Amino acid sequence: MTETAKDQVQKENLQEKKNKKDYLKGWIPYSVKRYWVYAAITIFALVVPWIKIGGNHLFLLSFDHKKFHLAGIAFDMQELLPLVFLLLLMFIGIFAMTAIGGRVWCGWACPQTIFRVIYRDVIETKLLGLHKRIKNKQHKIDMSKPANQVKKLIAILLWTILSFVAAADFLWFFVPPEEFFTYLQNPSEHMMLVGILIGVALFLVADVVFIKEDFCVFICPYSRVQSVLYDDDTVMTIYDPNRGGDIYQGHGNDRNKIYSKKKDLLADNPAAECLTCESCVTICPTHIDIRKGLQLECINCLECADACTTVMGALGKPSLISWSSEREVVKQEGKTNFKRPKVLAYLGALAIILVALVMAGGAKENMLLNINKSTRLYKVLDGGVVQNEYYFLFQNTDNNKHEYYFEVQGLEGIEIVRPEKAFPMGAGAKKKKVVILRTSKRLVENSKKDTPLPITIKAYAVDDPENIVVYRKSVFVYPRLDLLKK
Repeated sequence: MTETAKDQVQKENLQEKKNKKDYLKGWIPYSVKRYWVYAAITIFALVVPWIKIGGNHLFLLSFDHKKFHLAGIAFDMQELLPLVFLLLLMFIGIFAMTAIGGRVWCGWACPQTIFRVIYRDVIETKLLGLHKRIKNKQHKIDMSKPANQVKKLIAILLWTILSFVAAADFLWFFVPPEEFFTYLQNPSEHMMLVGILIGVALFLVADVVFIKEDFCVFICPYSRVQSVLYDDDTVMTIYDPNRGGDIYQGHGNDRNKIYSKKKDLLADNPAAECLTCESCVTICPTHIDIRKGLQLECINCLECADACTTVMGALGKPSLISWSSEREVVKQEGKTNFKRPKVLAYLGALAIILVALVMAGGAKENMLLNINKSTRLYKVLDGGVVQNEYYFLFQNTDNNKHEYYFEVQGLEGIEIVRPEKAFPMGAGAKKKKVVILRTSKRLVENSKKDTPLPITIKAYAVDDPENIVVYRKSVFVYPRLDLLKK
């Protein structure tokens, strides 16, 4: 070979290397993106219980105080309609997310996955070196070595501490943080709280350290539900058999043996680009081979896509594994259709529920009133005076003290005998009042039967009647004429 030819070959090799470097230049692995999402979710979960708006929490479901806080609005247990809409929004949202992006929740937002990454990748691998590298999640720790036994114990202790933090954070959505720490100062008086805290923490230790990804595969019902929600346009982790080649030997029921050598794969698939390097297999946290196709164990973490991108990128080629749909990659029938009827139906349902949630939140009342008639329908006094007795249960759901009273609307001639004047109620307080309404006016001329007459009770805070006011329907029972005393 002449000197000029050698120079040309060297230039071509240098250009090829440059092209390979340029191919991966600016590439951000999915794992890095996931870590940023994990950090955001963790910060959000730790901060939300502490956020208050107007004295109320951003989100709190307190069984102790029988209150539900949402976006700074406090709802009584009798006003839990917004919670119903919130739960519907969550469940239908997960279904919609699955139909669009597969098990994206599992790989990118599920606490189980986040906890496993913290324990396995951060504590065991990065901090203690129990695993050789993060990219090999199939590596088993040699527990015969005393040093590894000590490291394993340290890892469990560290995770136990974090488990108590996670358990406390979970409880803060049900017990306000400021009260949580006050209760812990007197544990003997709050044994249920302490028991739940310890129970949740021990479950997290057992789950993350011993059950591991088996929780996702065998325990979590979501993996079984997903197959019903998938279609050809669902975006998921996909291996491209058209480029990589069919890595199975045999046909039909014999399609269970995988090529272990590149030369054997090329013998049956001359155009196959898969290197059979097994990088996508060793990095999988749920121990599957993505080249087998869709599997319920896949959590869409896309670590296999990162591994394949690194390997194929070094050759100047795109990854054989991508986040796409069966229609686009395997069947090659065009672009993924995100505007299909199923997705539009989910989005429509979510929009309706969201509007209903906003309307339910906007209908929040700053006082509650329940009205019940007494067992005695009426009492007739001298002179044709008729009395009706009621039991009014008032509740101040505002954060401030107010004075309350009410008036009768819809029927003229009704006067309030009892209570005679407004009464105070502290924030969150309840009061039961015996209410007597009286009339001396002839309301009905009916000699055959008693007549229930509709009335409206307008109850309000005397110091803020414009904002704190409720209306309730009831009846005033008027007796037949022959019962009236003269």
